[in-house]
Amino acid sequence: MRKFFKWFGIALGALFGLVLLLLAGLTINANIRLNRTYSIQADPIPIPSDPASIERGRQWVASGDCMYCHGSDLAGTAFLDDPMLGKIPARNLTPGIGGVGSTFTDADWVRAIRYGVNPEGHSLIIMPSSDFYYFSDSDLGDIIAYLKSLPPVDKEWPEPEFTPLGKILASAGALGNVIEAENIDHGAARPSAPTEGVTPEYGAYLTEVSGCRMCHGEDLAGVETPPNPAAPFVPGLVAGSEAASWSEAEFIQTIRTGITPDNRPLTQFMPWIDFRNMTDDQLKAIWLYLNSLSAE
Repeated sequence: MRKFFKWFGIALGALFGLVLLLLAGLTINANIRLNRTYSIQADPIPIPSDPASIERGRQWVASGDCMYCHGSDLAGTAFLDDPMLGKIPARNLTPGIGGVGSTFTDADWVRAIRYGVNPEGHSLIIMPSSDFYYFSDSDLGDIIAYLKSLPPVDKEWPEPEFTPLGKILASAGALGNVIEAENIDHGAARPSAPTEGVTPEYGAYLTEVSGCRMCHGEDLAGVETPPNPAAPFVPGLVAGSEAASWSEAEFIQTIRTGITPDNRPLTQFMPWIDFRNMTDDQLKAIWLYLNSLSAE
């Protein structure tokens, strides 16, 4: 019996040592990935300054994911503040104290939004640049024009920092694709954008830049395990899903009100409060695109 316990103790100690090595390896991997430097040559995008372009930029910002994370005044939020995982704030985008708007050049805006890289060359954290990557030069120029016009709001945030557990989970992929610059092929040719209009092609573009695939899956068929560990099952938007049976009017009404045709509220993780700011034509185009996928 004593011999058994001796070998059992050795085996248990070896297993414990392997677990420690695994956790150390995941932590080192996270540190390497978080500290990696990306050399990104920002695309030469013309940034307009006329009121019409700034208004188009405002509409893009109001109807996308920007305010969902950065707040209604875009001065930032404590996006992730968890003692177990870390502090990852959504930064202040205005030119006020603590805001990047006072220091960002046009190239900095392009690198951050399109490529997920900060002015120091490190990846931004939980910034959906892999979706914003698809914005056309014209639309991205309008967005940056609006962000540059923001009034200053003084609000300072700490630097993003994962806890040791957060680093381990991020390295293992348990928190989703949080190191955004890794998810973008920085050497690829720019994707083309379709002509604006009430068409499935333009609806596909809107679906891409709005980040629908990030939650609903690459095929928009829903996912059992969403990127946010606190979120419930994410339903599909195509054939076989409830949304596929909605009429155009029902789809638009759901996005506008946050209430489904059978009178159920959308989950808090669905940013319909932002998406409701899309125009009718934009929502019609998305419905046409989703309907075309359901018909395949």
